Amino acid sequence: MATLETAARPLPTRLAHYARIVGVTAHAEFKLKYSGSALGYVWSVVKPLGLFGMLYIVFGRFFKLNAFAHYPIYLLVGIVLWTYFADATNLSLYSLVNRGSLLSKLAFPRAVIPLSVTTTTAITLGVNLIAIAVFIAASGIVPTIGWLALIPLLLELFVVTAGVSLFLSALFVRLRDLSQVWELCLQLMFYASPIIYPPSYLPPWWRPIAYLSPFNQVIQDARAVVLPRSGIVTPTDVYHGPAGQLIPLAIGAAIVIGGYAFFRRQSPWFAERV
Repeated sequence: MATLETAARPLPTRLAHYARIVGVTAHAEFKLKYSGSALGYVWSVVKPLGLFGMLYIVFGRFFKLNAFAHYPIYLLVGIVLWTYFADATNLSLYSLVNRGSLLSKLAFPRAVIPLSVTTTTAITLGVNLIAIAVFIAASGIVPTIGWLALIPLLLELFVVTAGVSLFLSALFVRLRDLSQVWELCLQLMFYASPIIYPPSYLPPWWRPIAYLSPFNQVIQDARAVVLPRSGIVTPTDVYHGPAGQLIPLAIGAAIVIGGYAFFRRQSPWFAERV
């Protein structure tokens, strides 16, 4: 009955209702994630900072990638944004299967489950962004009004990640080997993307391909906002004009629309397949 009443409401009202459900669920899951832990929320910062420290020692010190200005911040921004994308998609992959009992007993929009996982991970991202802010302040970099451009970039990252998560969670219900495939894909994406190293290290023929990824576009644009005078390569540079920014944006929109369409098409059979 509640589902029928919700479906009869105007679209903006329904979207606001679903957003509240996702928000409440994400907040509860975030609190439960660290319940009983001695360090609690500190663990949400330890993982990206630990990975940052190891990669900085190996690539910054041993391989001398810290030759350009502010390499530690360049690396930290990449690690934190990558950690969000990887964790959100990995956890969303299993989200429907792990909550199979809810799917068979309760009537609610199935998209709430992967979206709540993505939102929970976004809360962790917010904590990590505070750590980045402290690191930037310690480096003597002064924020400017241009940093407000980070807001739409982070929103773009969240929306694209949600689209990928919807697709993966729906496909995993039918194809359980997807967990191994996605783990391999994440590893390949990590080293094929300019997260550790500057884009100048990429072969010229690969750069236009690498920058098709909305994730690469977000991470490089975010770095260019924080470090505007460090020669960060953005899609505008790779595709020789401001219109180049539209290419990864269009691909991101296709990912979101396609992910949602696939999820919605498969959702009637989730309960019997999990």
